[in-house]
Amino acid sequence: MQATIQKTIDFVQKTLANAEAGHDWFHIERVFKTAQTINQQENGDELVVAFAALLHDIADPKFNNGDEELGPKMAASFLASIAVDTEVIAHVKLIIQNMSFKNSFDGSGFTSKEMQIVQDADRLDAIGAIGIARAFTYGGFKNRVLYDPAILPEEHLTKESYKNTTAPTINHFYEKLLLLKDMMNTEAGKAIATERHNFMLLYLDHFYKEWDGK
Repeated sequence: MQATIQKTIDFVQKTLANAEAGHDWFHIERVFKTAQTINQQENGDELVVAFAALLHDIADPKFNNGDEELGPKMAASFLASIAVDTEVIAHVKLIIQNMSFKNSFDGSGFTSKEMQIVQDADRLDAIGAIGIARAFTYGGFKNRVLYDPAILPEEHLTKESYKNTTAPTINHFYEKLLLLKDMMNTEAGKAIATERHNFMLLYLDHFYKEWDGK
């Protein structure tokens, strides 16, 4: 098991060597570690959780012309190349295809304990102190303004609406980040999310005070 995990780590590090800082190897490593922490309570399949966590952003559609099939295909192809069991590959591929926030708009019919664990780990990395840092990193990457009081947050009702937004970074807190606490699947995920959620609320309070020169 450890040999295949290490091969996967090496593959991900090489593939994401030049990735945007919020979706790079360090993001993957954090999700991997958090997924393992959650799995200590949830007792999911360790191998499926590990592979899915390590490969979930191997080809993020945001950086690949919106192609949502490339990541699952790359993950499945790599796992086949290191002789991983076909059932494990199929499970990992399904997790990668269905776990993202934007797919929540479609009401995906697939779920599993392992997907819930990795999904929680990934969402936890989108909130709290690191989540804030990642939001502004991506906002800078897309050259978005920090905040514009004249542009109000939207309630995105469709996947396309969410994907196509160009709103200021602060709006992203209301359109996604502050929603994640109540979308956690596992008890361990919920506990961690509550603390990180409260930190974001404190941050926003300070942000608006400073914005107003107070």
